[in-house]
Amino acid sequence: MTRIPRYTVLLLFLIVVLMPAYVLVVTSFKAGSDIGVTSQWNLPSTWTTASWEKAWTALRPSFLRTFQLAIPVAVISSLIGAANGFVLSRWRFPGADVVFTLILFGMFIPYQAVMIPLRDIVLTLGVPPGIPTLVLAHCVYGIPICTLIFRNYYATTVPEDLVEAARVDGAGLLRTFTRIILPISGPGFVVTVIWQFTSAWNDYLFAIFLSNTRNGPITIALNALAGAQSPDYAASMAGALITSLPTLLVYVLLGRWFIGGLMAGSVKS
Repeated sequence: MTRIPRYTVLLLFLIVVLMPAYVLVVTSFKAGSDIGVTSQWNLPSTWTTASWEKAWTALRPSFLRTFQLAIPVAVISSLIGAANGFVLSRWRFPGADVVFTLILFGMFIPYQAVMIPLRDIVLTLGVPPGIPTLVLAHCVYGIPICTLIFRNYYATTVPEDLVEAARVDGAGLLRTFTRIILPISGPGFVVTVIWQFTSAWNDYLFAIFLSNTRNGPITIALNALAGAQSPDYAASMAGALITSLPTLLVYVLLGRWFIGGLMAGSVKS
């Protein structure tokens, strides 16, 4: 009987959390004549996918560009973080703790504090605006968190004997990392890839500074779709659902590995 109150409370929380999602989905299928006339909680009097077609037409180019942003960011920053994490967890060179602290310091620098300097650096380097610039920015900004995750993962789950055995067999630091460590780094990569993919996909602040509606990611296009003089609320709701679908699928399909990867780097084996 003690479970009944617990499940009741959980059900109430679930309802509260899903209420905005319900309004989002229902409104996206409403015709323009229904919006503002009937309650937002009412089902559509006429179900239509016209708003979805309008939103997809507006978002499709940027939807594809955002994959060109999020996938390289997730892969590149994860590989750099894995290399950093391995070195900092297994190679105790002088000043290793200071280097690790300085890398982690990047996690606490807000985006707003680096916008103008970052834009100046990008212009100086001559990196093309749009997706290439955003890939560079997100990779650099993702290195601290990826380094932290992999350092903790390697320090707690990779036995020292494994590294010593590779060293005895004549493997150097690079060969040990590529041949021994990378093949067993799956849980760490699941965490960092999901984290970086989601961060890059959902980013708006970097995008608004370093791209525009012609060459930017989907968040810029969604803002343009929703920010018209006479906004189409049904199309905006459909656009929001389209925009959130990839990250939602990532968490649904890889969620349990994400939690497992986080736990793998938190307990000493």
